Amino acid sequence: MEAIRPVPRTLLRDRAYEAIRDAIVAGEIEPGAVVRDTELAERLGLSRAPVRDAFSRLVDEGLLESKPQSYTRVTPLVASDVRDAAAVVGALHELVTRVAVPRLGAADLTVMRAANERFAAAVSAGDVDAALRADDELHDVLVRVSGNRAAAATVARYTPLIRRLERQRFGEGGSCRSAGLHERLIEACAAGDVDGAVLVTAEIWRGLEELAD
Repeated sequence: MEAIRPVPRTLLRDRAYEAIRDAIVAGEIEPGAVVRDTELAERLGLSRAPVRDAFSRLVDEGLLESKPQSYTRVTPLVASDVRDAAAVVGALHELVTRVAVPRLGAADLTVMRAANERFAAAVSAGDVDAALRADDELHDVLVRVSGNRAAAATVARYTPLIRRLERQRFGEGGSCRSAGLHERLIEACAAGDVDGAVLVTAEIWRGLEELAD
């Protein structure tokens, strides 16, 4: 039993944050819904402290809004907020793509191709959650290879705002992003065509800005 040690508080906070964030993005906790730390702590099997920490982080990231001594609730979907987030995230993806392309190895391209195959299959099956996960996996290769921690942190912070709208639109019967765009991106990466990869990346994220209109 000596090997068993208390779980660090930071891990509990992250666990609470990820669970609540994912529930908001998936629409399981709807826009406008009031959230209470006591209820969510019980559902998550945690104390109130890490849930309150998660609330603070989600308020900062725009997924929750809070009025002291009154309420904490899920923010509504605001088109201008999503457009702003998509513009920032898109610009950073262009930046990391420009840095990452010359550094990509065969294994990285294999991961990107496999992610795009899962993306295409998920879109065909109407599995929005799987499609968005695969999309993240594909683009995360470029973020990781770039080695830009500031870009990675900012992308991670603002992408959930965009995903929430994407998921709602697709759930309403909208179309998902084309696997063909990803294929063009991968081909440019494989050819070492930095400018071409950046142009495709810009096209992908410009489409997300337009989704908010």
